Amino acid sequence: MFSDISPVLLHTLYLVAIVAEAMTAALSAGRRDMDWMGVCIIACVTALGGGSLRDVLLGHYPLTWVIHPEYLWMTGGAAILTALIAPVMRRLRSLFLLADALGLVAFTVIGCQVAQLMQLPITVVLISGMITGCAGGVLRDVLCNEVPLLFRKELYASVSVVTGALYLGAQSVGLSANAAVPIALAVGLTLRLLALRFNWQMPKFVYRDDWD
Repeated sequence: MFSDISPVLLHTLYLVAIVAEAMTAALSAGRRDMDWMGVCIIACVTALGGGSLRDVLLGHYPLTWVIHPEYLWMTGGAAILTALIAPVMRRLRSLFLLADALGLVAFTVIGCQVAQLMQLPITVVLISGMITGCAGGVLRDVLCNEVPLLFRKELYASVSVVTGALYLGAQSVGLSANAAVPIALAVGLTLRLLALRFNWQMPKFVYRDDWD
């Protein structure tokens, strides 16, 4: 799945990200008073759902968690751990925001690489990266009966697009993947953290008029 450059870096970030996503998803499930099975399911869907949706849409089989079922145990275990230590999770909020940002950019680059290996058009490569990075959170919010945060205010999908575009752009000007991946990860991570720090948001469309 990973290019020559930094399989270890990307894979490490991937593992950190799926655990962090599973733990934050478990908290969302807890706010909806779900039982422990529901908590585990929401956690697994959030952590692995983006990559799974990408693979289904692109016809890229087998799915990652089918090849590596240990990912299900990791995310499910992280969810159970979260349920046990929930009272102290608030103190770790900054750490999880950082892990989430790392996960967004790492998932995006991985998604782009999958589409590249399938020799798909650039537009599809970018969308593949965005789906990998963002779709898990959308699935979590939908299953928890909430309007996805992605659609309301977060500078999230746009960060994913920028990350993917930088990754592809760096390669298009002759840089190797060894250079393109760190550049995309660093810029994407910085942009996401700045958006969180300064509350940057996408413009909103507000329409309240009744047609009747």
